Order: sequence, then structure tokens, then C-alpha cells
Amino acid sequence: MFQMYKYSSYAVVISFLLLLISFFKRNDFTSDLQVLAQLSQEPMQSLVEIPAFTTIYNEETFKVIPKYAYEIHGLVVSYRVHDSEYGQMIHALSKDHLNVADYCVVWGISADPEILHEFDFFNGQFTCNFSTHSESAWQAFNQFQLSNNHLLAADDDIRNTITDIKIGDQISIKGWLSHYIGPSGYERGSSTVRTDTGDGACETIFVNDIEILSSMQSKWRTLLSFSFGAFLISLFLFLKAPYRPHSN
Repeated sequence: MFQMYKYSSYAVVISFLLLLISFFKRNDFTSDLQVLAQLSQEPMQSLVEIPAFTTIYNEETFKVIPKYAYEIHGLVVSYRVHDSEYGQMIHALSKDHLNVADYCVVWGISADPEILHEFDFFNGQFTCNFSTHSESAWQAFNQFQLSNNHLLAADDDIRNTITDIKIGDQISIKGWLSHYIGPSGYERGSSTVRTDTGDGACETIFVNDIEILSSMQSKWRTLLSFSFGAFLISLFLFLKAPYRPHSN
């Protein structure tokens, strides 16, 4: 029985280390990622004449002013879901419940997993940031095939789909590039071209339809699931095994 205690303790340590490593590597892009044909398309937009309208979410009223019909297919490289009901961040302070999340996506040649593997991406409060130590990857990457999308929605089904999206998902978004005004008077517009950078370069989309076309599967995510299960089992066996102290 002491052998069981000994080996289960080893299993706990090993499975925990694998769990830790795979957790931090779970969003790595691997060369076997299959990029869908739709991602070779540039985003499509067309001028619309839709009157401004109001929509209510979380008992707050928002004015939305559609500018262009918009459709984009992209691979998610980073995101930020906003907690606008609690906390002291800007979205909470401005009561911006309509902006569910920001999703940074790439398409075209920039969706090449061999290139993406060399980059780090992360979302700030309003921005998508990216960097690499590889000069060749930087030269191959087209920054005009990357966009940070502020996703607006009042429909709960659409909001739930938005919050289900993860890094590596290939998604389709249809809606309106829009200017909107929040209940506190806070306003935000939208970029209407893909070649701008810096402040104001993000796309603000009132989402009418969103779909996860494909989710990324990788050896790291498989290992994460396996090591998590192994950790729980080994921890259970460790706690159940009788302990026999060493004798002097």
C-alpha cells in the first residue's frame, strides 16, 4: 500500500507539471491548423441607409447609427470579454453593456499558422497588440489583414455565441459598422477602411449574425484535457492511499 502512496504522489507531480505546461501552450498556433477557404476573402462592406435606432440592454438605452453593412471571416488571435456590470474599468464606468467583447482577427496571408506561431497577441481595453522577435515573420505578416472588432449586441443568443469564441476559432461576423452612444453620453465610432492604424482604427460592429466556423484543435489542448483528468485521478488515489511514515 505504501507503494501506491509513493507512485500516486509521483503521478500527481508529473500530471500537474503537464497540466501547467499545456495550459500555457494551449493557444499556440501549430502548423497542422487548417485555415478555411473563406479566410482568403477580404472583409466586405457596403453603404447602407438605415435610420438610427435605440436598443435596450441591462435596462440601459443605447443609440446605434448604422453606417455600412459589413461581413468578415477571420481567425481569432486574441480577445477581451468586457465586464461592464461590475468593476472599475472604463466599460463599467461608462455603463457600456452593449459592447460584449473585442475580438482581434486575421485573414488572408496573415492567417498562416507558420507566421502566427512567431507572434504574441493580446487585447487591451480597446486595442489589439502584436509583436514578434522574428524579422522574417514580421516581413511576411500583413498588418492590414488584422482587425480589432468591438462587437455590439443586445440579443442574448448572439451575446452567448460571442462569449463562446476562443483563440484559434475561425468565425464569420455579419452586421453593421456603426457609431453608437451609451446611456452616460459616451460615444464610439468605427473605422471604415482596413488600412488605418492607431486610435480609431478598430471596427465597431452591431452584430446581426455570428458563427463559429471551426475551432482549433491541437496537441496542447488534447494534452491539457488528458493531464487535467490524470491530475484529478492521481490526486484522488494519493489522498486515498494510506501513509506510512519512514522509521528511523
